[in-house]
Amino acid sequence: MQALAAALWLALALALPAMAQDEPDYANWDQVARHADEQLQSDATPADALDRARAEIAGWRDRFSQAQSLNGPRIAALRDQIAGLGPAPAEGQTEAPDIAARRKQLNAELAQLQAPGQRADEAYRRADSLIRAIDETIRARRTDDLLRQTPSPLLPSSWMAAAADGVKILRGIAQDVRDRTYGQARDALIERLPLVGLYLALALGLLVLGRRWIDSLPSRLGSRASDYSRDAVAFAVSLGQIVVPTTGAYLFVRALDTTGLAGPWARPILMVMPVAALILFGGRWLIGRFFPATGDPPICYALPVRQEGRLYGTALAGALALHHAVGRALLPLSGIRGKEPVGSRIPLDVSDAAAGVWHLPVILVGAFLLFRLALLLRNRPATAGDEGTAYRTRVMAALGWAGRLIALVSPVLALAGYVVLANSLLWPAAMTIGLAMLVILLQEFVTDLWAIIKRDRGVSRDALAPVLIGFLLVIGAMPLLALLWGASASDLGEAWTRLRQGVSLGGVRLSPGAIITFVVVFSIGYAVTRAVQGTVRTSILPRTRLDAGTKNAAVSGLGYLGIFVSALVAITSAGINLSSLAIVAGALSVGIGFGLQNIVSNFVSGIILLVERPVAVGDWIKVGNAQGYVRRISVRSTQIQTFDRTDVIVPNSDLISKEVTNWTRGNQQGRIIVTVGVAYGSDTRQVADILRRIAEDQPTVLINPPPTILFTGFGADSLDFEIRAILSDINQGVSVSSEIRHEIIQRFAEAGIDIPFAHREVRIVNPDALMAEPGPASAQPGQAATAMSDAVPPQGARQADRASVPGREDEQDPRITRAAASGLEIAEGGEDGAERD
Repeated sequence: MQALAAALWLALALALPAMAQDEPDYANWDQVARHADEQLQSDATPADALDRARAEIAGWRDRFSQAQSLNGPRIAALRDQIAGLGPAPAEGQTEAPDIAARRKQLNAELAQLQAPGQRADEAYRRADSLIRAIDETIRARRTDDLLRQTPSPLLPSSWMAAAADGVKILRGIAQDVRDRTYGQARDALIERLPLVGLYLALALGLLVLGRRWIDSLPSRLGSRASDYSRDAVAFAVSLGQIVVPTTGAYLFVRALDTTGLAGPWARPILMVMPVAALILFGGRWLIGRFFPATGDPPICYALPVRQEGRLYGTALAGALALHHAVGRALLPLSGIRGKEPVGSRIPLDVSDAAAGVWHLPVILVGAFLLFRLALLLRNRPATAGDEGTAYRTRVMAALGWAGRLIALVSPVLALAGYVVLANSLLWPAAMTIGLAMLVILLQEFVTDLWAIIKRDRGVSRDALAPVLIGFLLVIGAMPLLALLWGASASDLGEAWTRLRQGVSLGGVRLSPGAIITFVVVFSIGYAVTRAVQGTVRTSILPRTRLDAGTKNAAVSGLGYLGIFVSALVAITSAGINLSSLAIVAGALSVGIGFGLQNIVSNFVSGIILLVERPVAVGDWIKVGNAQGYVRRISVRSTQIQTFDRTDVIVPNSDLISKEVTNWTRGNQQGRIIVTVGVAYGSDTRQVADILRRIAEDQPTVLINPPPTILFTGFGADSLDFEIRAILSDINQGVSVSSEIRHEIIQRFAEAGIDIPFAHREVRIVNPDALMAEPGPASAQPGQAATAMSDAVPPQGARQADRASVPGREDEQDPRITRAAASGLEIAEGGEDGAERD
């Protein structure tokens, strides 16, 4: 063991220098940091130099972040060793000399191993602070640039400056052409003419013939495709409407550049043409897909609205392309996002006054087109769609409202001299509307692809997967939206770095990696739990002698345990310290105690029901007004299926705190009571004997204890008896009671035993008076008098005594008054002839 320990210490000693070699070069880093500090202190440092410094420091920060985990496994092992020695002695106490020496040695080694990580952490913090300072400086400069006011384009001096700069540019381009058409330059041009001609031929073929062919291709291929794949094929093929003409424009620019005639004045204008062509043809395709002349649009605007949308949208794309060409090639500080480095100049150096004049017509045209397009987006669709279409409509309407406002503000700003601010509002607003259209089109394309997978167009509209992918498209469009409104790639990279580091909530740091780890691990644990539950339910429990309630409790308890363990493992795997959640859990417990006490009560009651099992699945219970079979016991409530096949959801707390009648708990036996009455004069012993034989003949009636026949009393109309029997299955109680009653009718008839019942008779004493006097009883003259009887007394029953009513008014009984006026005689009687009012 000592030899093994010595070998381990030797390996550790050899490993420490190797680990030290992996550390960053802190001396070099110190020079980089000092130089960055000097650049930040100087206001004359150009923005491109700050960008380069930021990129270099960001690389150093990444290396420091990796170096923070140096010696991590060994540090963890040493901490476990130190913990194995027990807690350190308190002040004034001592421990064994060998343990004290060992603790001191391990602590020294731990400090040595932690030193590289601590140095990396300190350097990381310094690099991070420098990056923050550079970002703040760049943002401040961009803000100043954005709010910089140039001479108003309405001033005559500005028009004169624009004219002078325009003449200067034209002269420069003409001078470049003259310089390249004499001498050796002309000979070189003649040699390149075949290649130039090839480029021009290809460009014209793609721009003229190729564009027409690709425009007609989606409809031709879509008509040949199947119903569920037609839209996806048409969308994919329509992308050629961007690729083909843009390639033709690039070849055309390539042809002009190959001639060599473009010099320092013409080349900046020439180089921006391919991107401008991409903007033009891409915008044309986007507007054509969003406002199609035929087919199903993503938002069902009326046909006139679509026609106007195609017109104004295509024109706006052309204005955006013109702005890109003018801004990138000619004018200073006037790009699409207005974020060019301060102090730098566009290759063609012109004055700010000329920049404002040349930008003004482009801004005015773009503002008018944006206003008209935004006005169309405010219109309601021609037909109502589903919830997704309605949501898209609301989004586009909101963008239309904002677009109209920006279209009104931008020209005013440009006229006031804030040309960069006007550009930074107008064109990002137009591209934001285009980005929203693109996201909607991609969501439709994803739905069409899902239709191809499912081979059913109707099913894909209601599927969940396309909706989730569409939501991810919206999330993915957010960085593009930030770029449109002035963010830089470094800003997005810094935001992603902050996001990866996570946020601290109550001492717990949450990051995307931790969240993804938690979701993945918990999902795997949940799936394993469900698989184990299914195996236990279908393969193990059916081979046991447990009842249905116990089986359900076992499966439910296994599910709760699996979910708890999965959550615990997922939290640990995500690197979340459970001890940090103690304060949060304590605060939440107060809220749970006040606001969620009913839910907690039902949850605890559900656990009690599963463990104690006073009520189990399959039991016939009655709680409150609900009566039926228990079908399911969940965490919060219990599902009861009534006898009319309706489901009643009962909170678990009611089953614990209220009175519950369980007819089938423990066994299926139960008692039924069937009452019957016989006529006075019947042989009671014979009746009891017949009832006993009827009860004993039922197969579900238990012999032990035997059924009991009771003579319960002398009723007003009958002698009352009861059959009390215990059934082996109380669930059949209703059907057994019904069968017993059938047997009673049959056997009493065979034995000549009558079952009495009360009856009433109504006789008309003076029918002539009723016919003479109009009234309810003689509405039709000459109608025959009628005798009505509720029932005919059974054979052998005595005649009821007649009770005649004198022909006088009785204010206390309206029935007697009307009967006396009509000459009616009312007689009521039962089997025993008792008179009744």
